[in-house]
Amino acid sequence: MSLKKKLQNNELTLGSWVTIGHQSVVEIMASAGFEWLTIDMEHSVIELAAAQNLIGHIQAAGMKALVRVGKNEEVVIKRVMDAGADGIIVPMVNSREDAEQAVRYAKYPPIGKRGVGLARAQKYGIGFDEYKGWLNDEAVIIAQVEHIDSVRNINDIITTPGIDGIIVGPYDLSGSMNVPGEYDRPEVKEALLAVEKACKAANFPLGFHVIQPDYDKLKEKIDLGYTFLAFSLDFLFLGQKAREEMGRHK
Repeated sequence: MSLKKKLQNNELTLGSWVTIGHQSVVEIMASAGFEWLTIDMEHSVIELAAAQNLIGHIQAAGMKALVRVGKNEEVVIKRVMDAGADGIIVPMVNSREDAEQAVRYAKYPPIGKRGVGLARAQKYGIGFDEYKGWLNDEAVIIAQVEHIDSVRNINDIITTPGIDGIIVGPYDLSGSMNVPGEYDRPEVKEALLAVEKACKAANFPLGFHVIQPDYDKLKEKIDLGYTFLAFSLDFLFLGQKAREEMGRHK
């Protein structure tokens, strides 16, 4: 089943985050059984050429390739989609207007306003008609809820046509409330609960980036009804195992 269909059916799907721009990282993470990997072009040094290479390796390994774009901007989104991404995660979607803008930039007319180019996504010209149909049927657009304004406007965001799911960015959300990383603060818990309630009431895919490489933390979100879950990221998986084993030496 495609990622789009899983989102539409509100079924659990697990992925992770790539910040190290080398194909070996993708190949190693593919062996873990993730369904999708997100290439982070907001908070890493990965540029477009490297991202296209990673997209190809992710897809060749049987996973879906998502890209967290640097910002909700037309050229950025257009170039990532032309590079062949299966979908995008858009940061700081704080209103219906932000959500509508992301859809316009990712989709061709009449749904959006994306210009037509012939690149990897369109098989360099010979697959444009196929891609045009695929874009509306299978491409995924995820709105990142990472600011208290997006919590206040959550119902507007999740009812925007073309938005397939949301994912909570916990660090920036707590930061927007002036308590970065303090997830146990009552106001942060209240904000997360508001997002959960809105998505569950609308039967809308509820996502979260579980930063810690700790399955118990992931299971907590699964038990709460989160279905689109990013489980940690490449350098934390690497670093935690290294620290654990070296800790045994001390």
